[in-house]
Amino acid sequence: MAAYTKDGFAGQRMQVLPRPLVARATQAGLTSRLLVTDAGYFPHAANHGRSRPHGAREAVVLVCTDGRGWCDIDGATIGIGVGQALVLTPGAPHLYRADMRDPWTLWWFHATGADLGELLAPIVGDSRQEVVDLHDPARVVHLVEQTVQALERDETTPSLMAAAGAAWHVLAQLGADRSAGPRDEAGPVQRAREFLLDHLDEPVRVPDVAAHVGLSTSHLAALFRQATGGGVLDYLTRTRMARARVMLVTTSRSVAEVARAVGYQDEFYFSRQFRAVNGISPSSFRKASRAEHIS
Repeated sequence: MAAYTKDGFAGQRMQVLPRPLVARATQAGLTSRLLVTDAGYFPHAANHGRSRPHGAREAVVLVCTDGRGWCDIDGATIGIGVGQALVLTPGAPHLYRADMRDPWTLWWFHATGADLGELLAPIVGDSRQEVVDLHDPARVVHLVEQTVQALERDETTPSLMAAAGAAWHVLAQLGADRSAGPRDEAGPVQRAREFLLDHLDEPVRVPDVAAHVGLSTSHLAALFRQATGGGVLDYLTRTRMARARVMLVTTSRSVAEVARAVGYQDEFYFSRQFRAVNGISPSSFRKASRAEHIS
């Protein structure tokens, strides 16, 4: 379990734009519509917490991928667990913190801009906060990771635009998930996702997944695409690659070991798949990520 130190959490990623740059970027161009000012990843963030009696200047989005946390706002305490996102509007006083026994792992960002109100409206409505059940957690995490990666690249306008684009998609997806209502935890798509997550390190065939949830292959494929916007194998691949990226950054496992941990016995096939999804080899991704963290 990673505890907070003066240097942060083991394996953390965090980028914060300087305020003068934020002031310039919000004055004109695409980044005046939406700008990501801070973004990061906190794994197993024991003792993590933040108190803002006057709220944040920007909207805050926290996506929980492991563990649990809590937020005090408007006189109530709300819980945030795996597969959920907490969205806080600008200026909303709050206190959030990791659960002491099971601290959360978070992907997060802060955003501002002229379009922020419209993007937040489907998520929070008339409230100042909302906890959203993510219908496709892997997709949302991938988008937040793209936001972080864009800011890690540099602070040029193209990188800020790329981060804004990914964040726009995150907020739009959260609005769609909020409008669709809570996940059907007992439904076939959710059971299929759980089956896939439980078998990330094993060979998986779509007919096996369909049989597990009691549907024909074609029926499951149609329901899965309607719920997630993609196919079963596409979801499995993206989830495996998201897990592989985290392992490459936060562990010293070899590429072959990472490959086996996410269901690929053939290291070279895994590397081809990784490059197809991420545009870079696993070794180069690890080297670049570590160089960015050191610099």
